[in-house]
Amino acid sequence: MSSQTTDKDRTPEETPKRVKSAGPGGLVPGPLRTMPFRRLTLDVAREGREAFTTPSRLRSCPASPSESENPGDAMLHPPTLEDLIGIEHSKLGFYQELRQKVQELQEAHQESELRRQEIAAILDGITDIMMVLTKDLRIISVNRVFHELFNVPRPEGQHCYRLFRSGDKPCPECPAHRSFKSNAVCRCMGTFKIAGQVRQFEMVASPIHNPDSPESRILIFKRDVTMEQEYQAKYYQAEKMATIGMLAAGVAHEINNPLTAVYGLAEGIRRRLPAIRAAVDEPLFADVAEYTETILMECRRCRDIVRSMLSFSRPHTLAFSPVCLNEVVTDTLNILRGHLDERGQQGLRLTVNLFDSLPTVPGDEAQLKQVLLNILANAMDAIAGEGEITVTTHPENDNTVNLSVEDTGCGIPPENMDKLFNPFFTTKPVGKGIGIGLAACYSIVREHHGVIEVASEVGLGTHFTVKLPLDGGQFRE
Repeated sequence: MSSQTTDKDRTPEETPKRVKSAGPGGLVPGPLRTMPFRRLTLDVAREGREAFTTPSRLRSCPASPSESENPGDAMLHPPTLEDLIGIEHSKLGFYQELRQKVQELQEAHQESELRRQEIAAILDGITDIMMVLTKDLRIISVNRVFHELFNVPRPEGQHCYRLFRSGDKPCPECPAHRSFKSNAVCRCMGTFKIAGQVRQFEMVASPIHNPDSPESRILIFKRDVTMEQEYQAKYYQAEKMATIGMLAAGVAHEINNPLTAVYGLAEGIRRRLPAIRAAVDEPLFADVAEYTETILMECRRCRDIVRSMLSFSRPHTLAFSPVCLNEVVTDTLNILRGHLDERGQQGLRLTVNLFDSLPTVPGDEAQLKQVLLNILANAMDAIAGEGEITVTTHPENDNTVNLSVEDTGCGIPPENMDKLFNPFFTTKPVGKGIGIGLAACYSIVREHHGVIEVASEVGLGTHFTVKLPLDGGQFRE
């Protein structure tokens, strides 16, 4: 057996290193080493980003000093099964956490959307105009009611005083301007003209305190109180009428007793005139007869005034029966025929337009004649010299019949329109009227469940309209 051993009998450590001849530069290659490679898992996310997932023990364990001195020895150990399991476990944990976060975001988004819809429904349910303003009174946002009332497609960014008042500076009574200065809730009433109609609004301005926004803002509400103001005025009018009515009842009662005595004694004197005619001179008899007739005439006039006062003083039951307003007009004009003929010589013209086949209304004919008589008397007093009075009857709809009187007189000043139906209010000179005619008309029409409307312009004339329901119930527009 040869003492020399072959390369096959030697271990790898004993195998001599093969050396090739040096190259031209004299460099000799080093010994051969086995280089094991670690496999790293490559994750490609859906968004296209690449991320390397490294086992936890490879990331967290720093190299020891001995390993740092001999890096080649550390690379000789291949990854273990524990490392590979850790990589897959990290992937599963990442995906589970990501899916949980996505689910939480979806639930939060759904809850936020439900809250947004709830808040939007609440804001849309508000029947008042709502606006958010900046400190310089620029509109930031408005609600649905704003667009329903105002024909402004995009109000955002415009100044409120330019939009509503066409002004170049804030209104002195503006609650938003005062709320900014005082940092408190401010209220006021305002009047705006919308679509040719004047409407009254109650405005409330409140500062918005938002710690996340340094900019001050104001929330303002505008509530339309036009109908409330009208009903309130009617309520005050009714209360005033009731108070004056109780006073008028007492006055009428006190006046009626002595008036009855005076009228009775004057009738007795008139019956005795033929008996004393032969005992006195003819001029004296003529004077006594004239004075007696004057006393009786003035007593009848006082009696009519007392009846007018009683017509709205105490509630009383009217004898309702079917009444044709055309007949009411005809009979009333016959009563005033003498006075109308006299005024006709001064240039007064009368025009009557009666609707054929006018339906009847339930009412008291005598009381309705009194209403028309008072309105016609006022129309004649309003015309000095030439002019025209037009009386018209017509059905307005299936539930209402109208009786209107229009004149071309002096008209009624705007400041007196709210006082027309007040008892004892009159603009006539002393001796021409005591101011209970229209008050009595108001009371009579109200007892017939109707309404009386007035439109007037100074210098052009006045238009009175009495609307009565056909069914005798509450008037419906």
